[in-house]
Amino acid sequence: MAIPASATRRLSETQVLAKPVVVIVGPTAVGKSRIAVEVAKAFETEVLTADSRQVYRGMDVGTDKPASEERQAVPHRLIDLVDPDESFNAGLYRRQAIDEIERLYRDCRLPLVVGGTGLYVRTLLKGLCDAPQADPIMRKTLRQEAEDQGYDRLYARLVDVDPVIAARLHPRDESKVIRALEVYQLSGRRMSEFQQEHGFAERPFATLMIGLNRDRDMLYRRIEGRIDWQLAHGLIEETKQLLAQGYRRDSAAMKGLGYRQVAEHLAGEYDAAEMVRRFKRDTRHFSKRQMTWFRKEPGIQWLMIEESEPVPHTTTRVIEQIDRFLNILT
Repeated sequence: MAIPASATRRLSETQVLAKPVVVIVGPTAVGKSRIAVEVAKAFETEVLTADSRQVYRGMDVGTDKPASEERQAVPHRLIDLVDPDESFNAGLYRRQAIDEIERLYRDCRLPLVVGGTGLYVRTLLKGLCDAPQADPIMRKTLRQEAEDQGYDRLYARLVDVDPVIAARLHPRDESKVIRALEVYQLSGRRMSEFQQEHGFAERPFATLMIGLNRDRDMLYRRIEGRIDWQLAHGLIEETKQLLAQGYRRDSAAMKGLGYRQVAEHLAGEYDAAEMVRRFKRDTRHFSKRQMTWFRKEPGIQWLMIEESEPVPHTTTRVIEQIDRFLNILT
């Protein structure tokens, strides 16, 4: 199926004033990146990545960054922003993403946000609650406490002080658990209270959110195929290089999927076969958590992709939705 010729255009002045943003989300390995490249070509625009791992420089194979030929065909922004030992969060992402969006508006191009980090997408589209800013000293103290006593103990503390936010978080989501405890210790108030007051009600953009999904068994096969490709194309060597450069195994970046399992294998904690098993298992679990998050987000228009469906067909379906969305703004 050919891409509609009518889709190849830039925004009109009327559309720019309406501040449209198109967001493509979905679980890991569903095929967002490939579809996004073709959509960006059709609309003569760029891809604004919403991926909390691709912000790290030097972490390419394990974060599945777009290949150089894809970047040459379509610019990808909001990747390679910080080194693996630098902190980064949703607030920093939002500021940089808005700068990129405003730049695209000035050029009458459609902002196309693509990624699987739901918090980044929500923060971009709905703003941030007025919780205290991060305190590096307190955060370091909490992280040290977790290392000394275990993250399960830290999560149990969060359950005691803020059971509402604890119920929303995975017990091993260390950065968010630490952030919620940090907020409570700094302010004496629960993170869940700040979020309830804010309501994430800001609406700076006219937004179309498209969710891509596949049958679960097919998605899992794609996840396992991607992991096999990553391991065959340098993930182990990339992890070795990062460790040799002095990046600690307990840093937020190095705890990402793939790097954590490979680093544990390199440290002799288990053999290669067990490393692969854990990597695939943990990635499947991660994809479930992604879908749990996105299913709670209102307004996503979901597209199921069939196993035999070619990329051009899916691309056309996405473009048709975008066309209808933009026509309303004209």
